[in-house]
Amino acid sequence: MQGTLLQAAALIVPLIIAIVFHEVAHGWVALALGDPTAREQRRLTLNPLRHVDPIGTIVVPGMLALASLPTFGWAKPVPVNQRRLRNPRYGMMAVAAAGPLTNFVLAAIGAVALGLLARSAGAGDGTSFLALNLQNFIFINIFLALFNLLPIPPFDGSHIVEGLLPRRAARTYARLRPWGFPLIFGLLVVVPYIWPGSGLVQRLVLPPFGWIAEHYDTLIRMVAGA
Repeated sequence: MQGTLLQAAALIVPLIIAIVFHEVAHGWVALALGDPTAREQRRLTLNPLRHVDPIGTIVVPGMLALASLPTFGWAKPVPVNQRRLRNPRYGMMAVAAAGPLTNFVLAAIGAVALGLLARSAGAGDGTSFLALNLQNFIFINIFLALFNLLPIPPFDGSHIVEGLLPRRAARTYARLRPWGFPLIFGLLVVVPYIWPGSGLVQRLVLPPFGWIAEHYDTLIRMVAGA
C-alpha cells in the first residue's frame, strides 16, 4: 500500500508542476503580447491551487497510472483573450506554443538534475524516490508537450495550425472547436476500443516521444559522466 502511494505521489507531483508551468507560460506570453486577462484574474501564479482541476490533474492521471495506461491530465486553462493581443493571429500562435516549449525546457532541467543526482548521490530510499520523481518529471513533460501539440481543438497545436492556415481555411478549421472534447474522446477512447492499435497516442505521440526521450537520456548520461 505504501509503495503504491509513493508511486502515485511520484507521478502526481511532477504532473502538477508540469501542468502549472505549462499554463502560466501561456499567461505570461499573452501578457507580453498585450493581453492582461490572466493577470487580471490572478492566474499568473505558480500556486497550484489556482490551476489544479481535481478531476483532470489528480483523479484521471491517477487512474490512468494505476491502469498502466499513458498518463496525462489537464488543469484549469489560463484565460487568454485573443482579441486583446496586439497581433491576434500570430500572437495566439506564440501563446499556444509557449506551453509545450516550457515543458521541453522543464524536461531538460529535470534531465540535468537527474544526471547530477546520479553523479553525486549514493543508493538509498530517498535517492531512489527522488530519482523516480525526476524520471517521471522528464517523461511527463515530454508527453505533455507532444500531446498538446496535436492539431485537435482545444489543444495548443490547433491554435498553431489555425494561425498557419490561410484565413478562409482557418475560419473553417475553427468551426471544429466546439466539438473538440467529443472529438478527443472519440479518438482517444472509442477508436482504440473498436480498432486496437489504431489509437492516436500510439501512432502520433509515442514514436516522437521515444525519439525525444533518447536525446534527454543522452543529456542525463553526459551530466552524470557516464
